[in-house]
Amino acid sequence: MALVQGTTTEKFNVLKENLETSLTNGDDIGASVAVYHHGELVCDLWGGHRDAAKTIAWDRDTLVNVWSTTKTMTFLVALMLFDRGELDFNVPVTTYWPEFGAHGKSAVEVRHFMNHAAGLSGFSRNIGAEDLANWDLCVQDLADQTPWWDDRSLSGYHALTQGYLIGEVVRRITGTTIGQFFKTEVADVLDADFFIGLPESEEGRVSVVIPPLEVEHLAAGPDSIRYRTLTAPALEASVPRHRWWRAAEIPAANGHGNARSVALVQQIIANNGHAEGHRFFKESTGDRVFQAQTSGVDQVLAFNVSFGLGYGLASSDVPVGPRTCYWGGFGGSFVIMDQDLGLTVAYMMNKMQIGLVGDTRGPAIAFAAAMAAMR
Repeated sequence: MALVQGTTTEKFNVLKENLETSLTNGDDIGASVAVYHHGELVCDLWGGHRDAAKTIAWDRDTLVNVWSTTKTMTFLVALMLFDRGELDFNVPVTTYWPEFGAHGKSAVEVRHFMNHAAGLSGFSRNIGAEDLANWDLCVQDLADQTPWWDDRSLSGYHALTQGYLIGEVVRRITGTTIGQFFKTEVADVLDADFFIGLPESEEGRVSVVIPPLEVEHLAAGPDSIRYRTLTAPALEASVPRHRWWRAAEIPAANGHGNARSVALVQQIIANNGHAEGHRFFKESTGDRVFQAQTSGVDQVLAFNVSFGLGYGLASSDVPVGPRTCYWGGFGGSFVIMDQDLGLTVAYMMNKMQIGLVGDTRGPAIAFAAAMAAMR
């Protein structure tokens, strides 16, 4: 059996070579790469193995926990509700979630959830890892908190909390969970193989992530925003091995899919609102994605990042185009959309490297795809 399977157009065949190299040299154990260019699936590749022992092949429909790449699905849901006139990013959260206003949060706006500026980047010490499966407990904990900082021009990556914050606003507006809304309004419409809350029926297709050999050093004092965020609660990289994690809706971190499904959905952004003959929002709504909301050194990520409505934008540390947005996940997953090129590139894998929002593998594939698209 060939090391890499799938198809590419001739223009994008370099991505097959890249994936073969990554699997051969050990950078990857199992992975998938997908590219949509002007609405056409021009690259759909997968290869390697689902397990560290390399006994089970990674198949076309293998699923993996993509960590924070899941966040891009929550951003899309929020944009859709805004487009329908049901959600306003510039009003206080209490417009939809009155209880949230306690302890000095009455002026926090919905857009602050999207751009990590709400000051709620971690839970209280009352929340443990398995409590993340208890939605009501998590959102009550956040509603009861006092913000960790007051300057709404400063971002502090809401690594786990962002999904609950956006998700609770979605639930208050629609009456359904964000995972179910995403399934009905996006995944089912596009036939996209992506889940926020994995049904037990899909368990047989899962490749559990392989934690990095080293643990990232926090390099921050216990009173810092970074330390408090990443230890409240502290999560082991192996937690997706547990069924409770996969079954829950943890919309900032536990989506399961592959490169094809992520790219299929996120091409909506590259196409400014439409995909596969369906329009999800108007172009004017898509334009808002690229309007920077916060810029500067993020208090948790510790690098220079600009946030639009959820997605990362160009910054001095991320030199992408003016109509390009992206995000990645713990250990390596990555997706990037470029409206000028009409390009969406997704890379999903099981072997994690050190890096809270990815490492160099995904961006390297994206760069190769962009070079191919411009030829």
